[in-house]
Order: sequence, then structure tokens, then C-alpha cells
Amino acid sequence: MDDSTAIQKCKAGETEAFSHLVRKYQVEAIGHAVAILGSLEDALDAVQDTFLDAYQAVGRFDVSRRFYPWLYTILRNRCFEMLASRRKQAAAGAEVVEILVHTAKDSCGVAASVVDAALRELAAEDRELLTLKHLDGLSYDELAERLGIPAGTVMSRLYYARKRFREKVLTVQETIDFRENDDG
Repeated sequence: MDDSTAIQKCKAGETEAFSHLVRKYQVEAIGHAVAILGSLEDALDAVQDTFLDAYQAVGRFDVSRRFYPWLYTILRNRCFEMLASRRKQAAAGAEVVEILVHTAKDSCGVAASVVDAALRELAAEDRELLTLKHLDGLSYDELAERLGIPAGTVMSRLYYARKRFREKVLTVQETIDFRENDDG
């Protein structure tokens, strides 16, 4: 069953048709939520709430559009709401963040642990943008559509996100090198 058929069936009252969309997009949505939130547990909550919100709003969905970009907008809003709530609560203690790194090393030969640590130190918006561009392979136009901003803004934000990421990688690498030399 394709997405538009599933959505038409949902609109006609066949609630089981929505499970097709959940199965098809759940893993991708979890990966994106982890990239924004930095926590698998929070990501799972966000994705569950997102699918519930999408199900409740599916009657207003325009079937001429693609489903996942619409769902991603709901997911993104949910994740940033969670981050804002998290900031307000300012819980004591550092939360351990787990970032899904798809490869053991990136193209520059930087160890996955360094990439992981650098990603954890970035703002959620930078993690999201870098993940969508480099792990999902979205074009500038696709990023613009997904994020609801002009392509020129995407290019600018991506430039600065990459710059901040490189700085974090260098800082993390220096810290690791210092620890290794200090232990020796």
C-alpha cells in the first residue's frame, strides 16, 4: 500500500491503515528525533506523540503532498517543544546523551567517539541540520522544504553548523590527546 492510499483509507475511517505509515517511517523518525534531542528515550516519546498528533490531523492532510515531510514538521516541533521544556526544568545533574553514529569513522578518519562527543556538544539545531544533510543526504532544496526556510538560509546555517562542528571535533580531539599524554 502506498502512502496516499493509506491516508485515504484513514480519512475513510479505516484506522488500521495508519499502521502502514507508522511501520514505514518509524525508524527514520526515531533517528531524526535522536539527532535533535540527543536521547533515545526522549526520541521514542517524541515519535510516539508525533504519530498520535499526525493520526489526529490526517483528515486535514493534503494527499498531493508527500507524507514524511509533513510528519517531520510535526516531529520537529514536538522535539523543540521538549527541548524548551527541558531547559525550563533545568534538572540537576548531567544527562547522558547517546548519538547514533552510522559509521565507525567519517571521511576524515576521525574516530566515531570523537564525532559522537562533538555532536553531543552542538546545539540541537546544528545536530538536526548536519544529520539531515550528511546522514540522510538531503539537498539544500529538500532541507529548505523540510525546515520551512529559504535555501539560502539553509546554506548559511549549514556553513556555520559545519564550522562549529569542526571546532568541537578539534576541542574533543585535543582533550583526548591531552588525557592520553597525561596518562603516559
